[in-house]
Amino acid sequence: MESIDAEFCPDYLLAAARQDWMGAVALGEQYGYRNAQATVLAPTGTIGFMMDCDTTGVEPDIALVKYKKLVGGGLMKIVNQTVPMALARLGYSAPEIKAIVEYIDQHETIEGAPGLKEVHLPVFDCAFRAARGQRSIHYMGHIRMMGATQPFISGAISKTVNVPREATVEEIMQAYLESWRLGAKAISIYRDGSKRTQPLNTSKDKALESPTAAQPVRRKLPDERHAITHKFDIAGHEGYVTVGLFEDGTPGEIFLVMAKEGSTISGFADAFAQAISYALQYGVPLQVLVDKFSHVRFEPSGMTRNPDVRFAKSIVDYIFRWMATKFLSPEAQFRAGVNRREVSGAVVSAEADATKRSPAAAELAAPYLTIQNQEDAPPCPTCGSIMIRSGACYKCANCGTTSGCA
Repeated sequence: MESIDAEFCPDYLLAAARQDWMGAVALGEQYGYRNAQATVLAPTGTIGFMMDCDTTGVEPDIALVKYKKLVGGGLMKIVNQTVPMALARLGYSAPEIKAIVEYIDQHETIEGAPGLKEVHLPVFDCAFRAARGQRSIHYMGHIRMMGATQPFISGAISKTVNVPREATVEEIMQAYLESWRLGAKAISIYRDGSKRTQPLNTSKDKALESPTAAQPVRRKLPDERHAITHKFDIAGHEGYVTVGLFEDGTPGEIFLVMAKEGSTISGFADAFAQAISYALQYGVPLQVLVDKFSHVRFEPSGMTRNPDVRFAKSIVDYIFRWMATKFLSPEAQFRAGVNRREVSGAVVSAEADATKRSPAAAELAAPYLTIQNQEDAPPCPTCGSIMIRSGACYKCANCGTTSGCA
């Protein structure tokens, strides 16, 4: 405290600071210090609003009129209440003060207020430029204010230095360097508009801005739509899957009905189909769903009557690999482990079809051919070993059991 230069500090402020400091030292000598710091300026934003304070800590007001977003939704308009007091101290009459305050409430800025002298405008400058104004306190003014306050505080100052959205990387770096030179022990910088939403805004329109461009939009199907219904059989468990189509022929919904299952399985199947339908209508690519749900293993599983999907690890696995055969490219079918049939009737794997159509797919298939052939291989029903692909079926290399091929 003795290091404060009296030349740059008013006598009354220096005397008060020394008195408070000596009192803190005396209390510490008597009772001890619980914390590492004797004095700090803690974060007091929410507390300050609850106490009806116009500013919090050692920082200027964000704006004379600001809007605070509430956690439960909605906005709270906050108007600086010290403006009439300041205008009275500057010598304005009651009618003049009333006219200026009404102008602020209507235009959300004091700039251009009737009867306000231009020389008095700096008194009412705030951290952010008003939505309809041009003036604001330069961010270096915030930092110099912190530097002037720091010698009176043993700890740090909770203070957000507000910089405009036009601030460059070099300017922000300079702000950090200047705060270090002035002896500030902590600094927090916030660039206006750097987040999608912020708790305080200088105008109602800005506060109500909603990031609708980043939100998904549901694409509903028409009341009358084309659809494909497919009957499947997985190890004796029959069912039907119906795919509703958008106007461009892409899938937009699915319905899943199990023929002989109980209410529990039917209920889960219906709920799962509804969830997938919403995903498709909100723009989730079918490729993502196929990659996620193909080869999911649970009962019922087993052989099918579909030559494109000879063995299904589960109903979900079958549904999405079948949808891959209908709506995805040969390369995507290759990744899903689908068997494709040529016009001649011979059964070939999807990777062979893909390599014929795309040189890029041939390069992709070469190093991963063995792994892709095995990714949907089931366990042997006789000995439990993992079977290997044999044409369109599977064969156990341990005991010789096949899944249907001779």
